[in-house]
Amino acid sequence: MSTILLVDDETQILEILTSYLQKDGYHVLTAMTGETAIQIADSAAVDCIILDLMLPDVSGEEVCRRIRKHSRVPILMLTAKSQEADRIHGLEIGADDYLIKPFSPRELVARVRAVMRRAGDYSALSDEFAAGQLIISIRDKTIRKNNIALDVTPNEYRLLTTLARHPGRTWSRDELVREVLGYDFEGYDRTIDTHVKNLRQKIEDDPKQPVYIKTIYGLGYRFDVPVKK
Repeated sequence: MSTILLVDDETQILEILTSYLQKDGYHVLTAMTGETAIQIADSAAVDCIILDLMLPDVSGEEVCRRIRKHSRVPILMLTAKSQEADRIHGLEIGADDYLIKPFSPRELVARVRAVMRRAGDYSALSDEFAAGQLIISIRDKTIRKNNIALDVTPNEYRLLTTLARHPGRTWSRDELVREVLGYDFEGYDRTIDTHVKNLRQKIEDDPKQPVYIKTIYGLGYRFDVPVKK
């Protein structure tokens, strides 16, 4: 039985969502403050976190940042912010998905299934991919460059893994959105561009002249394996 950590300061929302999640077969832990959520995430085996952004003590964004320092657990954000910039910001700091309030409890359960399925798709693999000085370990969910572990977000990790598993293939932004983020909403190709930019800062010797992630103008992105000299 998978364990869900549900974080919201509204009792009624906690009760309703707990009921729906339990009916779908999940074990549910609840927290009404950010600090409590962080403590539970640090001490319990949690498979997914549903995180409201408006909390009475620590903001949901800060909770997400602190959890991301040591965990890749899927995080689904709940927010009343509907602006695209706000949604993109949530994804950039480590969220895997988001729902705008008000929402249907059934949609939330479906989103939970989706983010956990995507996480499982990557964790089920057990290989290691090497490209030059870059090593991607699917088993350990780590990325190393020159034997140094890189600090990447879960979405950056999934993006790089998706590209690296198919070297030479050109992916459109829409394809990467669906594969990596699980969305099919207009405007999210900008998020992919941001993740690519951030990844290049971390894995490339010269981000302005990338060796690994190439831009194929008018089409999308491609992962290349450097040729040994």
